[in-house]
Amino acid sequence: MKRKHIGSSFDGFLREESLLEHSTTIAVKRIIAWQIEREMEKQKLTKTSMAKKMHTSRAALNRLLDESDTSLTLITLASAATALGKSIKFELKAA
Repeated sequence: MKRKHIGSSFDGFLREESLLEHSTTIAVKRIIAWQIEREMEKQKLTKTSMAKKMHTSRAALNRLLDESDTSLTLITLASAATALGKSIKFELKAA
């Protein structure tokens, strides 16, 4: 019995199974949510006060902080960064 994935990288396995993009998206969203929550704690901001600073609803902030909700818009992310006094840095790099 030949094993298909012996010796392949995990990214290679995910790519072969058409799961790499989805897995990457979830990982990035978890990092973003974690960084925002950490900064909110550091600045002692409640969800209600953060939502007010973002000029949005608490429900929208909850979606931003939901690690499994990958429907993040750049405007929401920019609004959160501004509310926290931070900037955003994106970078495309070779795969």
